[in-house]
Amino acid sequence: MIEKFQAVVIGGGPGGYVCAIRLAQLGFKTACIESRGSLGGTCLNIGCIPSKSLLNLSEEFHKVKNLSNKGIEIGEVKLNLPKMMKSKDKAVSILTKGVEFLLKKNKVTYFQGTGSFKSKNEIMVKSNTNKETSIQADKIIIASGSIPVSLPGIKFDEEVIVSSTGALKLNQVPKKMVIVGGGYIGLEMGSVWSRLGAEVHVVEFLDHITPGMDKEISNEFMKILKKQGINFHLQHKVEKIKKNKSGAIVSTIDKNGDKKDFECNVVLISVGRKPNIIGLNLEKIGINLDEKNRIKTDKNFRTNINNIYAIGDVIAGPMLAHKAEDEGIAVAENIAGQSGHVNYETIPGVIYTTPEVASIGKTEEQLKEKNVQFKIGKFSFMANSRAKAIDDAEGFVKILADEKTDKVLGAHLIGPHAGELIAEIGVAMEFGASSEDIARTCHAHPTFSEAVKEAALAVDKRAIHS
Repeated sequence: MIEKFQAVVIGGGPGGYVCAIRLAQLGFKTACIESRGSLGGTCLNIGCIPSKSLLNLSEEFHKVKNLSNKGIEIGEVKLNLPKMMKSKDKAVSILTKGVEFLLKKNKVTYFQGTGSFKSKNEIMVKSNTNKETSIQADKIIIASGSIPVSLPGIKFDEEVIVSSTGALKLNQVPKKMVIVGGGYIGLEMGSVWSRLGAEVHVVEFLDHITPGMDKEISNEFMKILKKQGINFHLQHKVEKIKKNKSGAIVSTIDKNGDKKDFECNVVLISVGRKPNIIGLNLEKIGINLDEKNRIKTDKNFRTNINNIYAIGDVIAGPMLAHKAEDEGIAVAENIAGQSGHVNYETIPGVIYTTPEVASIGKTEEQLKEKNVQFKIGKFSFMANSRAKAIDDAEGFVKILADEKTDKVLGAHLIGPHAGELIAEIGVAMEFGASSEDIARTCHAHPTFSEAVKEAALAVDKRAIHS
């Protein structure tokens, strides 16, 4: 028996389930296919949500251990890792069930299984019990996400050589952990295990961490992480990883040709992700891919097959859950004849370490490369009364504005609640605001957000508190 739908979404991650809900809201008979057995994709199951839970719990552990410095005397603090992991898993479980409820509420049919194309209008869904269901659809949206990339010839075992998935499930704190790659995911996981007691070493091929980030923020970030006890080895290339009885040996070579071995209990390989298109049978229907195996789409997210669309990590652009969500809504609205749109100039990026790091728009380096004349306004959290009052004053806010028009071109923050503060800049940029618009907006006192206002004032050299 063939089931018929007006729209089918392959993938139940942030992009997929949001797209399915929006399609249903717009009146389409919609289905969503997810192979994992629980909705929410990588983000909710083995990415953003569990990592943020562990980041928070490890930070709480670290804070409690150091409360005596602030006049709060407590007894011996012990780590109960199994209980901590249970708390993380509980958060994931509640949220995945919440997404399932949302699909039900919006009358989206949910298929648990792996989808593959039989033709441009037909998908075969194979369940975990090998039951096959054929689905026909007028419109199909591919939102199958991404998977971690390893180094050539090195396979994840998720116990000693781990991806972010394995790093979220370690059953004991490693004495020594090596992280290959100094990007968002590696640094977040490194922060977790460092705070819980591991000796953490980050091996990075480039001469700086967090590639693509504003260099000044990147440099400040590394200084702070070093103070927290994380060790960095820049311009080191990993030649091989060999497992032994106690874990593994990571063999590297630096820019001068000097070789160095790192013996450790766990190696986290965090060198990027790739589109998850295995098993979709895209070659059968002739979907065009680019040189990085991403699905090619036009500005309306349509592939070269006119009824098939793609969003999220399987297409070009930052591999971020919120980018996929916005694309999911946009493609649904486009299919309905509306004007769905994503402004890629205002997609924020956040690293949820302590302090947080957040970025939106252009970096200083990008503006210089394009010969754009700009002004800079900076303000340190050391001069922010709220940050000082709670002893959380590391970092600064940096706003970049056009030299002639004063239009905000980008902002880069490192400090407390940077991931929340960046939203104000996002709204400003969406409305084409100037730095003066932010500067003249009244901000409550005492708040962290006053640092954003002061940075905006500093663009024209009129900050009050610095």
